[in-house]
Amino acid sequence: MTSAAYVLHSRPYKESSALVDFFTAQGRVRAVLRAARGKVGSIARPFAPLELELRGRGELKTVGRLESAGIPLLLTGEALFSGLYLNELLIRLLPAEDPHPVMLEHYGLTLQALAAGRALEPLLRAFEWRLLDELGYGFALDRDQHDQPIDPTALYRWQQDIGLVPVVQLQPGVFQGRELLAMAEADWQTPGALAAAKRLMRQALAPHLGGRPLVSRELFMTLKESKRD
Repeated sequence: MTSAAYVLHSRPYKESSALVDFFTAQGRVRAVLRAARGKVGSIARPFAPLELELRGRGELKTVGRLESAGIPLLLTGEALFSGLYLNELLIRLLPAEDPHPVMLEHYGLTLQALAAGRALEPLLRAFEWRLLDELGYGFALDRDQHDQPIDPTALYRWQQDIGLVPVVQLQPGVFQGRELLAMAEADWQTPGALAAAKRLMRQALAPHLGGRPLVSRELFMTLKESKRD
């Protein structure tokens, strides 16, 4: 069966093959791409829409057919590192062969927006939130742990498996109610909302990423530091 697909990661395998992680309508799959140094290998690169046909029934499959399904998206600079970040999130968080067609569509649209030069931070926060929700880790942004409406003048902290917990005094890592309500509406004009969203997504993603840091995030920070110099 043929499926829409994107390459998430590829590495050499044996003499002339590659071991490729694909994001498909059937989920994240790993497959051997034979003759990866030839024409087919030039097609199998990140951010390019593909049509993929796999063979085999085991966990490690073989690419039977791979064709271009559109113009590869050109990502450069910070947009490129953002795309690599999305790919790493999908590799680390998506269970193998667990279909998420809505996430695949959102991924393709996010890549198009990155290539078009749209503002990075809102795109990344929306992707992180959608991914958490798709995997069953989402939580309400406009209601607290007791299902009470978020008070714009109150303070809250996020707690895994519980959600937003009201707190009575300022402490590290807390969020203002007005920031949470702005996030719920994707209103990034509210002062502090984007920065708060970045902190919240890091807190929410951390338990599922384990202790291993994201390589793409470290590369992104290195890029920013080099620009300051």
